[in-house]
Amino acid sequence: MTQRSTGTGKYELLLERCNSLEPIPAAVAHPCEQSALEGALEAGEKGLIVPILVGPAGKIREIARAGRLDIGNVEIVDAPHSHGSAAKAVQLVREGRAELLMKGSLHTDELLGAVVARETGLRSGRRISHVFLMDVPTYHKVLVVTDAAINIAPALEDKVDICQNAIDLAVILGVAKPKVAILAAVETVTSKMQATLDAAALCKMADRGQIKGGILDGPLAFDNAISKQAAETKGIVSEVAGDPDILLAPDLESGNILAKQLSFLANADSAGLVLGARVPIILTSRADSVRSRIASCAVAMMAAHARRAKTGV
Repeated sequence: MTQRSTGTGKYELLLERCNSLEPIPAAVAHPCEQSALEGALEAGEKGLIVPILVGPAGKIREIARAGRLDIGNVEIVDAPHSHGSAAKAVQLVREGRAELLMKGSLHTDELLGAVVARETGLRSGRRISHVFLMDVPTYHKVLVVTDAAINIAPALEDKVDICQNAIDLAVILGVAKPKVAILAAVETVTSKMQATLDAAALCKMADRGQIKGGILDGPLAFDNAISKQAAETKGIVSEVAGDPDILLAPDLESGNILAKQLSFLANADSAGLVLGARVPIILTSRADSVRSRIASCAVAMMAAHARRAKTGV
């Protein structure tokens, strides 16, 4: 996703928290374009990751030479093609040699195909979902938008995992009790709009402890979610309205449109991460700004350290 802002300092505050943390070994799948290779090396230079480059060794060295990139001390694991790179990178994680997975220049579907493979992948008990961590110049804190990249038409049970993944990440980033706005076109519950029924159910599930660690409210239209004044005008009393940490979209299309609107109309930067697998997965694209690529790695690094603390690794 193309970003045009120079940032507001919100990402930089995240990076400051990483200064005292040890870099995390990351398997970089198929970094066979200069931007992909450069992004991994850049994150390595900043002490966020220890990149392990997985792909055709000759091609990676050729790209490094052409771009004058120093890969002299970087481990390269040879793999014949993009599918092989994805499988090998996942294998490195399963073997414990890497604690992060990072997308290079292969298609996202290729990488996630290796991740969700039943016998050889990185499945956990959770559904995999994607989060955009957005630095929006007109908003007062980092805003998480989910899911805008993986789950096309999530059912209620899928939304439980999507919501929990986002809450857990927000807690890792230092939000004690993340506020989740569950988006729909309206703020009232109606049987004619499934998103409103799902929102109501998710809120009750949080009350019953089926979703933990966050404060949920919904359905909320986007204006009521973001603007306390808009919510008050409609008579909505809400802890979440005007101050959400997380926006839970009803489906992929609306989430993707929302994230891209924030990027192109509000000049937001967006870092991307896949959650719910055994390890965090860094998703970057050629169009990402340097700040966005580094922020993605920083957030993944913090998530990996939280996983270490939880599992005692």
